Amino acid sequence: MRAAVYDRFGGADVIEVREVDDPPVGPDTVLVRARATSVNPVDWKVREGYLQGAYPHHLPIIPGWDVAGVVEAVGPAVRTGLRPGDEVYGYVRRDDLCFGTSAELVPAPERTVTRKPANLSFEEAAAIPLAGLTAYQLVVEALQVDEGERVLVHAAAGGVGQFAVQIAKARGAVVVGTARADKHDFLRGLGVDEPIDYTQGPVSEQLSAKVDAVVDLIGGDALEDAPDQVHDTARVASVVDADTVLGLGGRYVFVRPERAHLDELRALAEDGRLKVDLAATYPLEQVGDAHRANEDGRTRGKIAVTI
Repeated sequence: MRAAVYDRFGGADVIEVREVDDPPVGPDTVLVRARATSVNPVDWKVREGYLQGAYPHHLPIIPGWDVAGVVEAVGPAVRTGLRPGDEVYGYVRRDDLCFGTSAELVPAPERTVTRKPANLSFEEAAAIPLAGLTAYQLVVEALQVDEGERVLVHAAAGGVGQFAVQIAKARGAVVVGTARADKHDFLRGLGVDEPIDYTQGPVSEQLSAKVDAVVDLIGGDALEDAPDQVHDTARVASVVDADTVLGLGGRYVFVRPERAHLDELRALAEDGRLKVDLAATYPLEQVGDAHRANEDGRTRGKIAVTI
């Protein structure tokens, strides 16, 4: 099969697309013929070698965590009802970093994939899993956002942020979102009720009133300012700085694969309440360019890679 691979850590130039052996199909594995993947900040952080202390690494590595495609085969112990020919999507996080999703065939543990939203393209569906699950687990699990509450989403125009906004709106919340002023029209289109330009001073000083919950996707000054943003710091959740948010009495969220949550995201997408903003789409042969674009940090929304 064709796959993007790197044999050493470093910049995007270490990635090459080449023929590699087809992956094995374990007893509880769903083999997916990938049609698309997407790029997330964790992909280039792994590639640079920054996360060697967090996961077992086995070079060469095929990068990627998100996948959308068609079931090619299922292991004999799979009990999810998936069959060859089914269209699926998922967040394929394995116990070690080796078989990623930037490849024609992806061996996915059955807990990591489910049926894809029927109304989305493969590229759109591949943009959801990691970022969408992160947003869902922040808004629904950690913060338990409810109807009528005011929720502050930092970096609301980013990949995770825009999903957090839409999930919070679907739950009936009033959403405050931070982004540069040139992205405020986009935020309003997502449903943000109160856009704030974080470059114009502390967010707490720009709020019309304190919020009930804070989704932190930035850390640093934004998280340090949280006690003045929210009524109760127990309802601050961050994906960035575990020590600081736990010190505030809030929640640290590390995204996990969860089929039930992917099913919830699919339902939101099929109902039209969760839309995907694709910043760019690259072919597999240009996956290095996709990594560079994501690492640059200036894109709005998600970057997809077709396979």
